[in-house]
Amino acid sequence: MSVKLGVPSKGRLMEKTFDWFGARGVGLARTGNDREYAGAVDGVEGVDLVLLSAGEIPRELAAGRIHLGVTGTDLIREKLVQWDQKVEPLAELGFGQADLIVAVPACWVDVDTLDDLDAAAAAFRAEHGFRMRIATKYHRLVREYLRHGGVADYQLVDSQGATEGTVKNLTAEAVADITSTGDTLRANHLKVIDDEPVLRSQATLFRSRTAKLDEDERTVLRTLMAKLDV
Repeated sequence: MSVKLGVPSKGRLMEKTFDWFGARGVGLARTGNDREYAGAVDGVEGVDLVLLSAGEIPRELAAGRIHLGVTGTDLIREKLVQWDQKVEPLAELGFGQADLIVAVPACWVDVDTLDDLDAAAAAFRAEHGFRMRIATKYHRLVREYLRHGGVADYQLVDSQGATEGTVKNLTAEAVADITSTGDTLRANHLKVIDDEPVLRSQATLFRSRTAKLDEDERTVLRTLMAKLDV
């Protein structure tokens, strides 16, 4: 048996994660070709690298199939009910920063806050006979945020593609999405609500609270965490 470490399988997140571990004396490497999700760990005996999509890592941590995993705070909190009972954050890695925000058309000059959005939603329903549509991939987080913000008379519509384009395509009136620079929002003539964002997210190392460990694996995990200083 071994301690299983889940890491994003491609792109900038994978590269930055490899760099973060490497700077702490733990070498991570992808092995095989680009279609093979195999990896190797150097610097600590008894650790297996598991390459997964960032979206799969929360589920694998919660199920106890991996012991450690790197993914975004947004994915953990959206995908896992009572997430803090299933995983423990060990370290923010300092990259992959993005905010989950609510944005409306830039031409809505009177809508800058959640209170304004609530008023606009009520007016929209009165005029059109149905609730304002907010396109998002993050239903759980956005619903909780809007409830705390006092916004009613809206409906969430699922968006698994380019969320920012849904307003232009007339399939939603507003959006809630992850953004790091805001460039795509501005390109689609959207503006961010001024209130605190739904969530500030970044790549984070999480430990599973449900994964089983024997005594040898506990020793390996302690060695690895000491090396990473977490």
